[in-house]
Amino acid sequence: MANSNVRPESMERITTKALADAFIEEQVKEVRAQVGDKKVLLALSGGVDSSVVAALLIKAIGKQLVCVHVNHGLMRKGESEQVIEVFKNGLDANLIYIDATDRFLDLLKGVSDPEKKRKIIGGEFIKVFDEEASKLDDISFLAQGTIYPDILESDGVKAHHNVGGLPEDMEMELVEPVKLLYKDEVRVVGEALGLPHEMVYRQPFPGPGLGVRCLGAITRDRLEALREADAVLREEFDKNGLAGKVWQYFIAIPDMTAVGVIDGKRLDGWCAIIRAVNTTDAMTATIEEIPYALLHHITARITSEVKGISRVLMDITPKPVGTIEFE
Repeated sequence: MANSNVRPESMERITTKALADAFIEEQVKEVRAQVGDKKVLLALSGGVDSSVVAALLIKAIGKQLVCVHVNHGLMRKGESEQVIEVFKNGLDANLIYIDATDRFLDLLKGVSDPEKKRKIIGGEFIKVFDEEASKLDDISFLAQGTIYPDILESDGVKAHHNVGGLPEDMEMELVEPVKLLYKDEVRVVGEALGLPHEMVYRQPFPGPGLGVRCLGAITRDRLEALREADAVLREEFDKNGLAGKVWQYFIAIPDMTAVGVIDGKRLDGWCAIIRAVNTTDAMTATIEEIPYALLHHITARITSEVKGISRVLMDITPKPVGTIEFE
């Protein structure tokens, strides 16, 4: 299985813990045979695919796996902390944590064009990862969270799985233990490995993170408001049974202000835009209808708890014509 990019027709869909356990046992053997006593490097974002690969490789080779988690300052609230808690504290992973927030935000200062922001974030991520990789000795393998749709859709491995390419001064063989699995199967394997449910069922999250939801030129204060408002939305969706019902939901904050009144005083605050969509293939998307009582409650929480926000709006544009993300 490890040497093929084609999923055998006879391969059974992994839908139960028993099937997941059998898959894990098989992959542990294959990884040990492939890696031997050498070290493996993994860019651990905290997303579903990289997290499942990390947990599986820790089970197979323990401290031979070196995980690098780069916090670019554009993560959702609590995500980097969860990576540290789950992998370093919980699984005793060999984890290198890099807080590169200032580095990224300084480069993004004043940049409003969405494509330029993406290129800056992606390019700088490669630089940070390469810098850390160059400090390590005897790394022979690079692990990736490639899954089967990546192979089908891109005729190979998507670039985001190896953060834009292998380090230029290193030649490493790939380790891709879940490359023949679909996303739903990866989640079943993740739960069988004991990863937290909220990590295994984490929503799709763009590589540039909140950088494409803090619309226009990113400022630190608006980015922090976005992070806090998004956390309120996620908390309320979870409490009200929408977390498992809605495919993707988030807050976006444009680079504009609107007049509001907070505590009897005029405030030129930002607008927090709620977007909640359902889709099967991300090519089209419908809008999830949120009960008005819940919307009122979320609005009250955001405007009272999040500094700088004076209004909450709801985006009801399906795809097409609107894309799922704003940028």
